[in-house]
Amino acid sequence: MTLGEKLSAIQQEFKAKKSRYNSFGKYNFRSAEDILEGLKPFNKKYGVYFVVSENIHTDLSENPTPIVVSTATVYDTQSDASIKATAVVGVDLAQKGMQIPQAFGSASSYGKKYALGNLLLIDDTADADATNNHGNTSAPTSAPATAKKDDSFQQSIDYLKATPDANKGAVLQMILEKYGSKFSPKQVEALKKFV
Repeated sequence: MTLGEKLSAIQQEFKAKKSRYNSFGKYNFRSAEDILEGLKPFNKKYGVYFVVSENIHTDLSENPTPIVVSTATVYDTQSDASIKATAVVGVDLAQKGMQIPQAFGSASSYGKKYALGNLLLIDDTADADATNNHGNTSAPTSAPATAKKDDSFQQSIDYLKATPDANKGAVLQMILEKYGSKFSPKQVEALKKFV
């Protein structure tokens, strides 16, 4: 069985439980630790192991937002094969009520969780953690909501500018996997110029 076949089987069998509860936002969520704990039975079953690593890019002269690039990798114990998936998260240093170590820790946790989610095809669309307003509620209105401006293209440019040259290819691939369907062919070509 190839590593790709093993990963495909794991993706189909794996169920990520949302065992954590946020009492402030009143929602259940899963953490990177929950995902890694849930993967342990597959290590022996399929002869694989998982590693999550991260790089922090802090060239503040080019981009005022530090970037955490998390990489989740599955390795085959019977060969040298590996498969990777990445996630890019900005560190919000201006987050109210957070010290700098907390801001980096939060970004690190999100990055690890979403890198694992990308590798394992965990669908987070229904996860309140992805849509939570963290207590910032407003009164419901009867008027139809206006569409929120999608700034994913500009954010992608910012991430690519802040990424060291050696990692730009992997970051571009992750961006296109996540947002590529939203971008026009001209926007995709513009992003490729940064690599």
